Amino acid sequence: MNLLRRDLPASLVVFLVAVPLSLGIAFASGAPIIAGLIGAVVGGIVTGLLAGSPLQVSGPAAGLTVVVAGLVHQFGWETMCLITACAGVVQLLLGWFKVARGALIIAPAVVHGMLAGIGISIALAQIHVVLGGSPQSSPVVNLLGIPKQLGVVNTQAAILGFLTIAILIIWKKLPFKAIPGPLVAVVTGTLVSIIARMDVKRVDLPESFELTKLAPPEHCGPFIVAVLTVAIIASIESLLCAVATDKLHSGVRSNLDKELRAQGAGNLVSGLLGGLPITGVIVRSSANIIAGGVSRWSAILHGVWVLIFALFLGGVIEQIPLAVLAGLLVHVGINLVNLHHIRDLHTHKEAPSYFATVLGVVGLNLLAGVGLGLGLSVFFLLRRLSNTDVKVEQREGKWHVRIGGTLTFASVPSMNAALSTIPAGHNVDIDLAVDFIDHAAFESLHGWRQNHEKTGGHVDLDETHEEWYKPAREGAPRRGKSLPGVKA
Repeated sequence: MNLLRRDLPASLVVFLVAVPLSLGIAFASGAPIIAGLIGAVVGGIVTGLLAGSPLQVSGPAAGLTVVVAGLVHQFGWETMCLITACAGVVQLLLGWFKVARGALIIAPAVVHGMLAGIGISIALAQIHVVLGGSPQSSPVVNLLGIPKQLGVVNTQAAILGFLTIAILIIWKKLPFKAIPGPLVAVVTGTLVSIIARMDVKRVDLPESFELTKLAPPEHCGPFIVAVLTVAIIASIESLLCAVATDKLHSGVRSNLDKELRAQGAGNLVSGLLGGLPITGVIVRSSANIIAGGVSRWSAILHGVWVLIFALFLGGVIEQIPLAVLAGLLVHVGINLVNLHHIRDLHTHKEAPSYFATVLGVVGLNLLAGVGLGLGLSVFFLLRRLSNTDVKVEQREGKWHVRIGGTLTFASVPSMNAALSTIPAGHNVDIDLAVDFIDHAAFESLHGWRQNHEKTGGHVDLDETHEEWYKPAREGAPRRGKSLPGVKA
């Protein structure tokens, strides 16, 4: 009953969203246009049947566009298909080893920064196509080349591209939520180009579908790096999308390991058939939920509709101008820069990691940007761990020390610096008000106490909250933090 009453209409809405996005992502990736539709079909049918997140819809995603474009340029399309298939195998193994939740430990600042950097890179590349040109080798070159491109702008392509962007912006503010904005924009742009008989480049589909011949790589090292890169990024994006999708409905929660295996199966099949890599896509998933989808059948049926469309309506697809798809991608890219997330990151003081990731992705490459963001996240984590409050003062002929916070290896230098100000041979009271002591911090504090007492001074140490120092001294350190208000 739900299949006919709710999942069937929802699948049609998702289908209308998926087709223009899949075509645009394939175009931006430097892949055959048909590869986007193959990815959408496989993401709907194969991943949908096996999904651990029933309402998530998978397909080609903007988050992999920059990576795929770089790999297509480096290896060629045939080898890229083999990379996709092998990445799927890696995802299957990761799902079987039940490591899905491990991907969620990556700081949100780095994930959002990666997506924003990808979005900026897509927009900078596709604005050249909107203006009638071709994207260059890197985001920085694309940025610097915009003034030159403006001097040789193709007026007809620019009209179509900016018309598409304008429709997408305006449609968001209109009450017609049941009709997808990307569909309206692509249909309108295409009709304008046909009615006005514009001489612009259009989508070119192959006359017949043939299985792509998978080409083995010449060098294994770069190939393995490429496989792991696609597998990791696709997995993280899919798992984060599954978590976000769960927040949009009150139905069955996602089984992340099962979902990761489903994504792996989808990428294996998509690669073998000559399709793009796929991930869970929040745009399609949210459209599915908003349209009333209640089970995996809405995602599966959307894949069936894409397949029928690709087999029997190829002539319609070939009427779409490339400038229209480019305008759609510029809008998609800009929307990957989420101002709401940036405000949240400022609140939680994680903005430096976000902007470092963005600049790294745009200025260097995706892996370097993510590495830079992760490195900065670890640096700030260590800074927070080293932010132990150590106060030293002398009262009534006796030295008093209060140590508060979390006492770890990262706070040893500041603690030692404060304790070194106490003259040898003096009596010392230490109030230890910490919620955790690691081994390095204990060794340092205990060593200082022993050395100070050898000089004739006496050290009294009181644990004002929970006991951490005493169990460690007795050779039975505590293994974890207790709950607030619970005495150790």
